[in-house]
Amino acid sequence: MIRFIRSNFSNKMIKVCVIGVGSIGVHHARIYSDIEGVELVGVVDSDYGKAREIASKYKCTAFRDYEEIINSIDAASIAVPTTLHFKVAMDFLQQGKDLLIEKPITSTLDEARTLIAEAEKRSLILQVGHLERFNAGVSLISSMVEEPQFIESQRLSPFLGRGIDVDVTLDLMIHDIDIILSLVNSEISDLRATGAKVMTDNIDLAHAWIEFENGCIAEAVSSRIADEKVRQMKVFQHNSYLNLDYQRQEVSCYKKTDAIIGKEIKKPEQKEPLREQLLSFTDCVKNRTRPVVSGIEGKEALKVALKISGLVKHGLNI
Repeated sequence: MIRFIRSNFSNKMIKVCVIGVGSIGVHHARIYSDIEGVELVGVVDSDYGKAREIASKYKCTAFRDYEEIINSIDAASIAVPTTLHFKVAMDFLQQGKDLLIEKPITSTLDEARTLIAEAEKRSLILQVGHLERFNAGVSLISSMVEEPQFIESQRLSPFLGRGIDVDVTLDLMIHDIDIILSLVNSEISDLRATGAKVMTDNIDLAHAWIEFENGCIAEAVSSRIADEKVRQMKVFQHNSYLNLDYQRQEVSCYKKTDAIIGKEIKKPEQKEPLREQLLSFTDCVKNRTRPVVSGIEGKEALKVALKISGLVKHGLNI
């Protein structure tokens, strides 16, 4: 059990920084600069010109090296390449800083376990950036799922040339793995997968079949070489099935009534998932509460994603 016993921040300004201001980190900086009770102290990037540009836009200080700012902040977002997550995060944790680490938490399970242990030892917040947990459509479908029997997910993207330092299982599929694990309250009993390397030296498309001890089955497909962007999940349960459109943040509900299938579209108020995620993170920092997606959930999603990658590579003899 994680206990957060450090001083309560609720009555003081939370000083934050963003490490890495690429395609994701730049939006962390934008949102932090606009959250009440939060001060964006600085942004860090090895591309100092980029750091200066973002710092000027959001009225903070640019740094080349995070060691220059580490003692001036309370919390940080880490948005560097996955292969650097462990080193950067460990440096911040050892200096007593709360962290939000972009997904996946780390490249390996051993690294994830070490970060979790370090955060627990120091009573620090360790949140993992599984953004879809803060999608209004995901929140809605989570409240509607009862006993899922079959889950089908698709996460497809055109080739963008980013996130390619890791397999597509860690880049894209891990989002759906995390959501599936949150919906199915059961241990995995069997796992099968196939996939291919096409445009990069890592796996670019993957197809996984996950069986749970309670009988639920999940099928997950991810690709970063698709013609168009698709973000969809279907959940089948007794007398109904739910269709989640991540991009529209809406759920179509199909129910059996008097042998007729009726359709109802539920569309909650749309919110920016990243803003909701950072609001939740800073609230955890202020009130010393457990994150929605802690290091533990991040590790469990990583465990399944790495297993899928391993099965694909075995099938490809690599």
